[in-house]
Amino acid sequence: MPAGKLHFMYAAMNAGKSTLLLQMAHNYREMGMQVMIWSSDQHEVNESGELFVESRIGLREPANVYHKDTPIRDMIKEAHSQSELNAVFVDEAQFLTPDQAWELALVADDLNLPVYTFGLRTDFQGHLFEGSATLLAISDVIQEVKTICHCGRPATMTARRDAEGNFVRTGEQISIAKSDYVSLCRSHWLQSIEREAAN
Repeated sequence: MPAGKLHFMYAAMNAGKSTLLLQMAHNYREMGMQVMIWSSDQHEVNESGELFVESRIGLREPANVYHKDTPIRDMIKEAHSQSELNAVFVDEAQFLTPDQAWELALVADDLNLPVYTFGLRTDFQGHLFEGSATLLAISDVIQEVKTICHCGRPATMTARRDAEGNFVRTGEQISIAKSDYVSLCRSHWLQSIEREAAN
């Protein structure tokens, strides 16, 4: 049985992180293996209390919902004891608390399960999310999911726009509406910040 490892796959917005998660989960299931998928309560839960990991290309899977106070390690351990899991997938991992990120490391270490986490590295102001900061510090495997800026360079930053399409640099760290964001290279991200400051 392969050793469990904690993986962190990060990217700017619209890089296909959720698509990759769903494809990897599908690959496990196609081989007759069982997976557990999680996502943050920052996403909309339907009237039945269900939450889905959804990709921009139309793929979707139901997911377990984690909140700031969810004992995620205990819940994975309980599910694993009832029906053996082969992998755990976590979408929107930037919203994990530092303690939850460490709990996922313990899932990899103690339950010998591969744990794949997917999320943004930084917010629209260029600051690390606390979940991402912890995952960058403790993950066994760190991988960037590539996407591109409108200029063709690698997009490593995420910028936020207001309703009029203007770039903004102030506001709450978390805003889920994907239409509010654009992925940029560092150079164009800096230009967007300078342009906003000049207005």
